[in-house]
Amino acid sequence: MKFNRTIVLALMALPFTTDAQEGYKIVDTQQSKLFDNNKEIVAPAPKDAFYGQDGQHKGNQPSYTDNGDGTITDHITGLIWQKEYKVMSYPEAVKALESFELAGNREWRLPTIQEAYSLILFNGVDASSKQMRETPAGVSAFLDTAYFTFKYAANGTRPIDSQLLSSTMYVGAKQGRETFFGVNFADGRIKSYPLKMEGEDKDYMVRFVRGKGYGKNDFIDNQDGTISDRASGLMWQKSDSQKGMNWEKALAYAQEMNAANYLGHSDWRVPNAKELHSIVDYTRCPKTTKSAAIHPIFEISSIKDESNKSNYPFFWSSTTHEGSGKKSGHAAVYICFGEGLGNMPPKGGGKSMGGERPQRGGQASPGQGRGGAGQSQRGGAGRGAAGGENPAVASWIDVHGAGAQRSDPKSGNTSKFADGRGPQGDAVRIENYVRLVRGN
Repeated sequence: MKFNRTIVLALMALPFTTDAQEGYKIVDTQQSKLFDNNKEIVAPAPKDAFYGQDGQHKGNQPSYTDNGDGTITDHITGLIWQKEYKVMSYPEAVKALESFELAGNREWRLPTIQEAYSLILFNGVDASSKQMRETPAGVSAFLDTAYFTFKYAANGTRPIDSQLLSSTMYVGAKQGRETFFGVNFADGRIKSYPLKMEGEDKDYMVRFVRGKGYGKNDFIDNQDGTISDRASGLMWQKSDSQKGMNWEKALAYAQEMNAANYLGHSDWRVPNAKELHSIVDYTRCPKTTKSAAIHPIFEISSIKDESNKSNYPFFWSSTTHEGSGKKSGHAAVYICFGEGLGNMPPKGGGKSMGGERPQRGGQASPGQGRGGAGQSQRGGAGRGAAGGENPAVASWIDVHGAGAQRSDPKSGNTSKFADGRGPQGDAVRIENYVRLVRGN
């Protein structure tokens, strides 16, 4: 079955708004633990450090019913899900939908990335580790496994090969290498994944859904520095922090704005991961639309990225990305509104899209700081960056996609990560930007 990129892009270009009465509720992350830069802590008071994080804001708590017929109803979104998953390729999933029937209904579809992400829960513990083919002790899925079936390494050999296929294709993918955005319930992230590997259709976890669409925004500019989404009920800061900061300072920034009654309100907060994800516009990206992956009703700072090129920041959420080990709370969730860069070998120099990179020695010199619009968000261009050392070894490419959800250390020195981190050389910035939210 031939994948038609033109049709997909045309469908994704449909209007990004919906009537106000067609609202939707954002499902809470269900994160209840509280963390400092490394570990779990007792609840901080309003004037304490780390106040205002995800675990202190209770939104629309997940609520499911097992219908006893192979389907699960989500009472917050109104969506009905297939309880079981199958492992298959994108063309196989599309073909299966032609005749798929479950619980007496044939109106099933692949979920959009917004619908798939509605299922993620941040009471999970990341299964990533240096021993990539071993499942660390103490991990748990970012999914309610009391209702939905799940298996580590479901569609691969590594524990983290548990990626759910969505219908949302990446508009910034290179021609001839189509990718889609998938949710990984083993490591708690979104990234773009290839439909094919080495010329063959690649398999993923597939779980069909039906019901009213979820995640369509209805933005209005209130002409006072705020943007309301009449669909979700949230009010957003129209601009952003215009500078990067670590996670502790990001939480403090919200409290500083509240003390100043910013834009006439004193209940601003850093959004949780799913609230922040709700304003990603997957029809946009720097390569295709020359813009950030966000509706143009918002203002967004520009930066110089690891290749010294114009790009857009990572934005902090208030959600900790919990891992295993002594420093289980050392990272927090961010979302890429620009490209999701990784420092990868050139073609033929090593595996990509989840494969391991060849080892590279040394680090590039750190840059000259970070800051507001037009400035570098992180220190260090990294090896292979524009003007950097030995560009044949590796180069910064958009490996995860605009709209990816990843995690960064909450604090630290970016120069230690000048060459990137992990098997795909993820850009590590630490001093990420903030867009405040209020409501719900």
